[in-house]
Amino acid sequence: MRILNFGVFFFSSLLFLISCSSDDDSLEEIQEEEEEEQQPVDPGEEEKEEVGDWGEVAENLQEQTYSIYLTSNETFRQDNEGNENFNYWWNAHMLDVLIDGYERTGDESYLSKMKSLLEGIKIKNGNKYENVFIDDMEWLGIACLRAYKLTDDEEYKEVADLLWEEVKKGWSEVHGGGIAWKTDTPNSKNACSNGPAAIFALYLYEIDQDQEDLEWAKKIYHWLKDTLVDPESGLVWDNINYHDGEAVINSDWIFTYNVGTYIGAANLLHQATGDDMYLDDALKSASSVVGPGQLTTGGVLKNEGQGDGGLFKGILVRYFTQLTLNTDVPDDKQEEFEEFIQFNAETLYHNGLTNAGLAGPNWNDEPSGRVDLSTQLSGVMLMEAQALLERQ
Repeated sequence: MRILNFGVFFFSSLLFLISCSSDDDSLEEIQEEEEEEQQPVDPGEEEKEEVGDWGEVAENLQEQTYSIYLTSNETFRQDNEGNENFNYWWNAHMLDVLIDGYERTGDESYLSKMKSLLEGIKIKNGNKYENVFIDDMEWLGIACLRAYKLTDDEEYKEVADLLWEEVKKGWSEVHGGGIAWKTDTPNSKNACSNGPAAIFALYLYEIDQDQEDLEWAKKIYHWLKDTLVDPESGLVWDNINYHDGEAVINSDWIFTYNVGTYIGAANLLHQATGDDMYLDDALKSASSVVGPGQLTTGGVLKNEGQGDGGLFKGILVRYFTQLTLNTDVPDDKQEEFEEFIQFNAETLYHNGLTNAGLAGPNWNDEPSGRVDLSTQLSGVMLMEAQALLERQ
């Protein structure tokens, strides 16, 4: 096994451009858009109204997102310009975002929205929840377990249990272990199908206290750490696959969401086991996120384009915030992480939101024209995260 040199393997690695997308070409936009330099703007440079209640901001974005993107079949469309294309994993994250709203408000109107979306996903997916993309199933399973913990509605648990059985089938000893990205590509082992799988297992363990689920989480996590995590920085490489018969790691692709789910899995394993090794892993990766490097520009999470890339930052924010709320995190780190989330939230609020409540891929700049659901959801996740930190 060796680490991929992007210059040498450029053309072969183009195959990975869809490495964690469902059925669109949207990741091609990421490379184009993230090459454009973001010009950070300090929210304090101009005299602007301070946010009095981040919960109100989050609720406004929830309402606007629901109004703009909802379709007649209770799923959510691809963009704000009427593209009705259905994206399974974007809608799974829409469910997660609705759960955020219910958790924050206790407003029962969210419950009907959640159930309608779950049923809509099944209908749009051919009257089933199983999917060839294993990471898609993981995202929906995670959201269903969150919904179950809040509502005790057995339907969510049944869907999650069904999907977990499918996810486990993706494990093989190719590359020494790991969950495959797709059911039909056993040689492609991706961070995006392993970090969420560990989180899925740990959410199940929290509910059922089944030791087998905990062992699955450990097995997946340690394969991910040993194979796709930079031991120096804690940042996460995208995937490992075969090229000309040789196992090659794509280390040039470091996306925010892969780091986020690794942090999330490490944090949950620390909570489940009490082993400080996992907390140390999470803190190393989180420190690399907030420090100067590949994931931020001027303290703001980088522009990763629209399409699937639009969701990446929001996923990082979700699990980064969970770590921040861990009471075992040292006070100085907790303060640093809280300030990081707040700075990003203030930047988006002051600089990156349109009057209609739309958030683009660059949180320092208002979007014009098309805004994908994925990109919008990252903005909502950020505001929900800041609202969560505010009320703790």
